[in-house]
Amino acid sequence: MARNTPEASIDTTRSAWGPLADRAYAPMALHADAGLRGPRRAVAIAAVLAAMVLVVLDAAIAGMALPTIARSLQVTPAMSIWVITAYQSSLVIALLPCAAMGESLGYRRVFTAGVALFIAASLSCALAPSLPWLVAARFVQGFGGACVMALGVALLREVVPPRQLGAAISWNALAVALSSAAGPTVGAALISGAGWRWLFVINLPLGALVLLATRALPGASGTGRRLDMISVGMNAGAFASLLIGAELLPSSFALGATLLAVAGGALVALVLRERRKEAPLIPLDLLGAGSFRISVAASVLCFAGVGAALIALPFHFQHELGQTVWMTGLYMTPWPLTVAVAAPLAARLATRISTAWLCAVGGFCLAVGLGSVAIWPSQGGFLRLTLLIMLCGLGFGLFQVPNNRNMFLSTPRNRSAAAGGMQGTARLTGLTAGAIIMTLLFTAVPVEAAPRLGLGMAAVFALAAGFVSTLRSWRVVAGS
Repeated sequence: MARNTPEASIDTTRSAWGPLADRAYAPMALHADAGLRGPRRAVAIAAVLAAMVLVVLDAAIAGMALPTIARSLQVTPAMSIWVITAYQSSLVIALLPCAAMGESLGYRRVFTAGVALFIAASLSCALAPSLPWLVAARFVQGFGGACVMALGVALLREVVPPRQLGAAISWNALAVALSSAAGPTVGAALISGAGWRWLFVINLPLGALVLLATRALPGASGTGRRLDMISVGMNAGAFASLLIGAELLPSSFALGATLLAVAGGALVALVLRERRKEAPLIPLDLLGAGSFRISVAASVLCFAGVGAALIALPFHFQHELGQTVWMTGLYMTPWPLTVAVAAPLAARLATRISTAWLCAVGGFCLAVGLGSVAIWPSQGGFLRLTLLIMLCGLGFGLFQVPNNRNMFLSTPRNRSAAAGGMQGTARLTGLTAGAIIMTLLFTAVPVEAAPRLGLGMAAVFALAAGFVSTLRSWRVVAGS
């Protein structure tokens, strides 16, 4: 099987991009050792990864605090969920605009501003006297997190030489996986020892260190393109309607369906407005390249399965298998830990074999793991069940790293931020779809049956993601 090197990916992309790809990739092809050097490179990498830990850890631990926050602020548990919803909503609304700002004003400037905004919002969360205050602060916090998520890999691409991009993506996946794994434990320790407000206070010293380290990041200026605020507003309206419509669909079908239709119409109008632009807010120029488009579609499918599974598994463990909340957390932990182990392995394999087939293997492993858990008997051995959860983590790690690697290597260097924004949008769109699926299942079928059905559907999505990934390989064969 042919080696899948960055240079090979560049050649494949040129066939789809023509002169634009030649201009965008000329520096990469001619300067294989480009990027920062020495201690500055290490500090810059640490700044990006630490910022990613800051954002992911905050999201992972906030869910643990909802019962405590509800009691402290004297609100219902259902109302406390807005603490999570506000953060996720602002993330999905802001990812593409933050990517566009990064290209216009410079990656480091927008990334640093995002970290600063995240820290300021964290302080506001810690001081919140009421739920509306906390929800508003979390919404602002999401905008800061969107800057980090949209520009993190784009900055890594400027920091490391092209031949190390796959490794850099695996470092990013490792940081995200370990943060996700540590989130419940860190959250439980802080809540029991100091109270929920310290979940946000802990962001302040780490954020201050990240702000200092961002000085080592490359300070290249941006393109200076003006941000189309009408398009930004249409983007916000589309995604806000999508999220709210999905939330309302089970309880108020007519209103939820109307909002989903509004979201679809707004997205169509936005595409029509942006399609003739050189650097559209929704990266239609990137989606025009088959390899990038396939990677985005596969990512949405994979995260739809993961999103459904991460909701279904706790219910499955507690309602069907009779586990406590604590044991449920222990059974879930091997997934992100296995991702952390699989990510570096996937990065090495991606330089030797086709990423299309590596993603297919990852999707297949994830599908087998989820499908096996779905049919696992109630009295089955829990050691074997843990091994199946680890198989899910292995499959996800084998899929995610090469898929993201291909997404960025099939993108012109000057559009790395747009690729990062699209990557994050694909991730959140998939997770939202998974949540909608589980919400509809819990509404339509008994609570005992919904988790197994959800896991079965998640397995189908994972298998579909693997199959879609193989289309990259068929395109290369057809092109040759």
